[in-house]
Amino acid sequence: MTRLAFIGGGNMARSLIGGLLKTGVAAASISVAEPLAEARHALGREFGVACYAENRLAAAEAEVIVLAVKPQIMPAIHAELQDSLQQHRPLLISIAAGVRLDQLERWFGASLPIVRCMPNTPALIGAGATGLCANGRVSPPQKALAQHILDAAGITRWIDDEALMDTVTALSGSGPAYFFALVEAMEAAAVAQGLPRDSARALAAHTCLGAGRMLAEGGEDPAVLRQRVTSPNGTTQAALESFAADGLARMVARAMAAATERGAALAAALDASA
Repeated sequence: MTRLAFIGGGNMARSLIGGLLKTGVAAASISVAEPLAEARHALGREFGVACYAENRLAAAEAEVIVLAVKPQIMPAIHAELQDSLQQHRPLLISIAAGVRLDQLERWFGASLPIVRCMPNTPALIGAGATGLCANGRVSPPQKALAQHILDAAGITRWIDDEALMDTVTALSGSGPAYFFALVEAMEAAAVAQGLPRDSARALAAHTCLGAGRMLAEGGEDPAVLRQRVTSPNGTTQAALESFAADGLARMVARAMAAATERGAALAAALDASA
């Protein structure tokens, strides 16, 4: 039974813990470090896992340590984990956005196996999409273990070139916000035409949910699905032509580029502050 420690008990850690327990992982094999007493007690009550105020206590004897804290906190927690890192050489899994493998190696030890992950917020309901990349010290069984842990919150994909993790951040990490912005705009447009807001929101949300399920579960190209619902000279074609005239594809490309560049800049800022 692999001993698993979470450093940080926030929403993403909660989603992973809940998902792992549903897959049959024993609560007794999981420990959590959470500095806020109220959150710590809530974790213990809800999941039956051991909760500690101190990182070193949660990480003691852990074979896997999931770093579920904000990027700017990463450099400060090394000292608390040093004993466990030296004694047990655990697999480190970081879910902190934008933190590179070389930064993690510098803070926690270049000889450790480390996996960098970029999950997204739908992981909170078990529908996440996570990109993972590993340093050269991660063995195939450790890669499988890291994937099993992140699979508890949705789908996973390994990224061989770490430089592309900023693209993953722009695509799936930030992507839910793009979706919410589109639903906001669809809802507002329908309300402006006279539809009651509750109906507009429900119809927009479930339309997007249904379309997403068709794409994810059917395995067909999105262009094929788009063409299938676009009748010649029909209402859908009129809307798509309006999107094209306003440069939807260019807008999305620029937005993705901006998010990718920002991810790299945030990582560089951590270097500057170290």
